[in-house]
Amino acid sequence: MQSNGLEEQAVSAIHIIAEAGTNHGGNLETARKLVDAAVAAKADSVKFQIIYPEGLYLTKVWQDGALRDNPVVAARRAQMLRDEDYVLLAAHARDRGIPFSASVFDERGLNLLASLDPPFIKIASCDLNNHPLLARAAATGKRLVVSTGMSTLADVDASVEVLRREGARDVVLLHCVSVYPCPTEAMNLGFIDTLRAAFGLPVGFSDHSESSVAAAIAVAKGATWIEKHFTLDRKAEGFDHAYAMEPAQLASYIADVRAAEAACARPASKLGDAERTVMQRARRGLYAARDLPVGAAITPEDVLVVRPEGPLAPPDLRHVVGCRLRRALRAHEPIELGQLG
Repeated sequence: MQSNGLEEQAVSAIHIIAEAGTNHGGNLETARKLVDAAVAAKADSVKFQIIYPEGLYLTKVWQDGALRDNPVVAARRAQMLRDEDYVLLAAHARDRGIPFSASVFDERGLNLLASLDPPFIKIASCDLNNHPLLARAAATGKRLVVSTGMSTLADVDASVEVLRREGARDVVLLHCVSVYPCPTEAMNLGFIDTLRAAFGLPVGFSDHSESSVAAAIAVAKGATWIEKHFTLDRKAEGFDHAYAMEPAQLASYIADVRAAEAACARPASKLGDAERTVMQRARRGLYAARDLPVGAAITPEDVLVVRPEGPLAPPDLRHVVGCRLRRALRAHEPIELGQLG
């Protein structure tokens, strides 16, 4: 079986999905450019949306007493890639060294994606309660990344129960607020903690805000997956362009997430080399306030507690006062325990 890419790719602890959605507008060359933009922005994977309108929408709706064509179906059809296009697109992503996946919305899309051996299958928030689709996705044996927008904790619990019952062993839950775009103050990022505590599963964040602030907070809360919509042109016609990031914005966003990740990483030592260098000049040491002869009994007035750091620190003052000098000290010379009797 061909590699899906994640095993071979040296990825960060936080996996960033560049979500292209349907922002290709039905054009394969545009879709290839979106893959290239995800690579340039240093995303960990690129994801599209495989939508067959008949598997997502009513094709006919009642309007003014008559059954009419649903206009969204025609709009979606106009922006579809062909099945063979997805095969070519997945191959292009593989050639560029980035894992390829998609959100799926019906069994046909699921089967097409599964045939491309993706590293994960995405279930969108609108299908969190689509238990039949969840069961079919679980049957693939693939990692499932499931968004939790428009849902209560009870809704998520019911869906996780279905996935576990159907044999899913590798599930990631993405906290999501399904508002497009979503104000940062409405992101409800505390729910990340709730999801982790409730299910013991990896938790990520599907970000529909317009900056990196919410993502940085999510990283600090332990999110290990971040999903972000992007486009080549926010002014293009289509469903998701207006709140998506253009390539330069996406690259900056990903850099911010990586910086937040680095800031939250726990070093081997609390004090790093850079901080130790600052400490040498910023911390205080103990120094002779004046020339002191051999045998002098040190008084508090004999000691300067000043910068830079010295052999002895301020807490050592209690061990110094009252001791006699074994050798003479010159003014401003550091005091050391070996000099004391």
